[in-house]
Amino acid sequence: MSVSHRPFGTEHPYRYDLDQRVPSRPEVGAEYQIRVLASPDVTEVVVSFASGASVRAERVDPATLTVDFGARPAPPVGDSGGHLAGAAAAAPDTGGDVAWIARAVATADDAYSISGGTTTVGPFGVRPLSWRPEGGRLDVAGPGVASDVEWLVGSEGPRRVRFALELAPDAHVIGFGERFHGLDQRGEVLDATVFEQYKRQGHRTYLPTPFALVVGADACWGFHVATSRRTWYDVGATDPTRLVVEAEVDPADPVLPLRFYTGGPSDVVSAFLAETGRPPVPPAWVFRPWMSGNEWNTQERVLAEVRRSLAEDIPVGAVVIEAWSDEETFVAFRDAKAAVHPDGAPHRLADFDFPPDGAWPDPKAMVDELHAAGVKVLLWQIPLVPTDRGSTGQVAADLSTMEERGYAVREADGSVHRNRGWWFPGALLPDWTNPDARRWWLEKRRYLVDELGVDGFKTDGGEHAWGHDLRYFDGSRGDAANNLFPVWYAAAYHELAPVTFSRAGFTGSAAFPAHWAGDEDSTWEGFRASVTAGLTAGVSGIFFWGWDLGGFSGDIPDAELYLRSAAAACFAPLMQYHSEFNHHRTPSRDRTPWNIAERTGDPGVLAVFRRFAKLRENLVPYLVEQADRSVTSGRPLMRPLFFDHPGDERVWDFPLQYRLGDDLLVAPVTEPGATTWRVYLPAGEWVDYFTGEHHTGPVTVDRPVPLDEIPVYSLRDHRA
Repeated sequence: MSVSHRPFGTEHPYRYDLDQRVPSRPEVGAEYQIRVLASPDVTEVVVSFASGASVRAERVDPATLTVDFGARPAPPVGDSGGHLAGAAAAAPDTGGDVAWIARAVATADDAYSISGGTTTVGPFGVRPLSWRPEGGRLDVAGPGVASDVEWLVGSEGPRRVRFALELAPDAHVIGFGERFHGLDQRGEVLDATVFEQYKRQGHRTYLPTPFALVVGADACWGFHVATSRRTWYDVGATDPTRLVVEAEVDPADPVLPLRFYTGGPSDVVSAFLAETGRPPVPPAWVFRPWMSGNEWNTQERVLAEVRRSLAEDIPVGAVVIEAWSDEETFVAFRDAKAAVHPDGAPHRLADFDFPPDGAWPDPKAMVDELHAAGVKVLLWQIPLVPTDRGSTGQVAADLSTMEERGYAVREADGSVHRNRGWWFPGALLPDWTNPDARRWWLEKRRYLVDELGVDGFKTDGGEHAWGHDLRYFDGSRGDAANNLFPVWYAAAYHELAPVTFSRAGFTGSAAFPAHWAGDEDSTWEGFRASVTAGLTAGVSGIFFWGWDLGGFSGDIPDAELYLRSAAAACFAPLMQYHSEFNHHRTPSRDRTPWNIAERTGDPGVLAVFRRFAKLRENLVPYLVEQADRSVTSGRPLMRPLFFDHPGDERVWDFPLQYRLGDDLLVAPVTEPGATTWRVYLPAGEWVDYFTGEHHTGPVTVDRPVPLDEIPVYSLRDHRA
């Protein structure tokens, strides 16, 4: 007989487990659930409290239980046919066990044990909390006022603080990191916690920040809840005059820093970055066109795709090679042979034997050929070591080294933490706060840079650290450290190469460019969400950003969506395409322009994409110049119109339009079937980038939009 109960469950940020306490920290006077999973031979489950009470649990159908929670749960991803869809969409599984629930009311500190048949587990402490006017301290700096401060306090001290900020009737609220659901957060309820939402992100995000701009017709200010713990925001949804903030605090030191900034939008962003890390300007090649595909898993295939692009006269600035590694150590090329280093010590290039008939017969020759063609090379990484890839070989040696030397993130009991998410479940996570662990991890990859000549890394998957009670080498716990895990991850790789391409992040990530918007379907909805993500990321300090143009998951986009997205990406900080692994099934789902042309039967795709790729090449000097200005001024490279046109309320009616640097205004065509597109041009003298037609703003223009053009207007004549 078996009985399972974990008061905090896996600590999935948006899902209850079937054997946890709900809520895990109940409030005084409120009912809470004690959820239990028991083997089928258990016929009765009883919860006994130390105070003397007991409660019989009832057997329940798991389908009737509340599982997903949060302001607005993300919609299901469905089955796109990709290898990630099923794992991401999987419902909670009882594993054959039976679900039980006992209900109790929280009144005072207590403990309970759970008996089922011959098995008893526990005791589990429960310490109810209540909101009180005193408990900790807000450390406020800057010209702002927080009102109605309350503390959620228990016997161990304060756990949360809640306060209100005043919202003027005309105020717009923008920021909180990369957000997919909308530009203006007024009227929304959201939180800031790093999370991997596979597609259709909704209100969830890989890259949150507890920072926002509040922009009115006559005033602008910003605030930063300067914590790495989880925060929540009711942005005028309950009371339109108040922005209510709630934040976790450390019971042992319940002080929450709150920073206010004033000035124009760029002044506020600049002040925020001055405190949290200003981005460096990336190398110029970062602004050239990038290409990638998750099925390019051989040297022959990578070279063929790059050669094809160049033969089609479509320029390539960089290729991201995702499927290169053994996916055990993420250090060795797949099917390369090398002696096992028992202590996980680094290999050099000469240590590897690359089979002539293997997937990667000569990686150095491949990189040399790409460099000779002017193409930079990035390799995919993920910050974990799988535990399901066998008990021998280098992966086993690396796992043993991480565990024995304390190089992995740990649980409160000292055991190694095992990834609780759906992607690479059970894997070990490196502890970036341990200098020896960081050095060990990076040295294993140094030959890729020093000997192979790799130019950067795609630092994917920084969202794996779950659990408030995790332990890090520097003494920090999970509740304070988990959101910083992707920041430390990218920072470490910047010690190897000047460019990373990260999906996850938090406050401080701006200092380690570049970033992309993560996984998305090839849909118009996904296209619009990606543009919104870029604008909100920029406001939050992530200046060097891109997305998988045309989407990366599911069946290919049609020619119209692909080219509209390519046009927008041409006039964005980064331009790149990518496609999801599809088990090499035919027809191909590559997002290369030639595959889209072949699959859609529209040969014109190649010519139009070629035009935009060449326009992109011509824009590189402008983008480098403007990147430097952005870093200096605090104006995002890709930014909403309010930065440059304060006080113009019409700009809020066009939330997907943006400025790209100081001279260009971009209006992506984000709806299918458009032959004309309505563009708002604020005050100024504007020149149509493609036709040279002049307009004096403020004015609304209904512009014809053939597929080989995008509404772009310049304050100087930059005609294509």
